[in-house]
Amino acid sequence: MDAVQLAAAASDTSTPMDGLCAVASLRALVDALELRQVEEALRSGESWSSIAAALGVTRQAVHKKYAKRLSHIAPTGRGQ
Repeated sequence: MDAVQLAAAASDTSTPMDGLCAVASLRALVDALELRQVEEALRSGESWSSIAAALGVTRQAVHKKYAKRLSHIAPTGRGQ
């Protein structure tokens, strides 16, 4: 099922258990996409602060969530 189909299933309340499964699948997809985007943002020189602002969270929150998983990427120094 693609993201559009998952979103449709997640918003359909006629079968709540199917909807909940779709919500869980969407959450996993969004988490994977966010990780990829954070990784690419760091690779392109963005700071933790700018990434946090784009995600609508604090720098500390995004750093805590991703710093260990992405430790192989050298930060550029601004807004770390």
